[in-house]
Amino acid sequence: MNQYRVARPLSLPPVVKNLLIINGLAFMGQMVMYELLVRWFGLMPLAGGFLPWQLVTYAFLHGSLTHLFFNMFALWMFGVQIESTWGSRRFAFFYFVCVIGAALMQLATNPSVPTIGASGGIFGILAAFGMLFPNQRIMLLFPPIPIPAKYFVIGYGVLEFFFVASGGQPGVANLAHLGGMVVGVLLILYWRGKLPFKPQRRTPFF
Repeated sequence: MNQYRVARPLSLPPVVKNLLIINGLAFMGQMVMYELLVRWFGLMPLAGGFLPWQLVTYAFLHGSLTHLFFNMFALWMFGVQIESTWGSRRFAFFYFVCVIGAALMQLATNPSVPTIGASGGIFGILAAFGMLFPNQRIMLLFPPIPIPAKYFVIGYGVLEFFFVASGGQPGVANLAHLGGMVVGVLLILYWRGKLPFKPQRRTPFF
């Protein structure tokens, strides 16, 4: 294994594969009926069309091909190794808890803006990768240097916080990104028995 690259199995595990397929199909549907899909399945404001299932379905819609590509690339790059380590059931549960956590953060902090995108779940996956494989090196595209996963994740979190504080990314739900990351960290700490309230049954965990 090249020490500077993330190791992944050759075949895609089922949850990552199905998420890639569903997101791709949803984007194709958006090209035909964007407004209808966003209205019914995007995360709408509480006072402007919110429906309960939108807490999950908003994560299957994206605002552009670039938005879709980077989210799905991160899902593949980090999610494959996590799902292969945890198993599909735990990985799916973790991903959707992060998606819902990000949605709740968005509704609590910016309740008047419709939101779409898988970024909340992706940021939860980033947090999980940094906690499970903290010293595994990731090769950055820019600058092209290897960096341990824990520093990559911390740096991403700091960057998102900077954007929130400075308003440097208008139109981007940076607080929702942070919400997904924080929920992911808390869920892993809970599974590890590191929070005041403990899981009822301890299970092997990385």
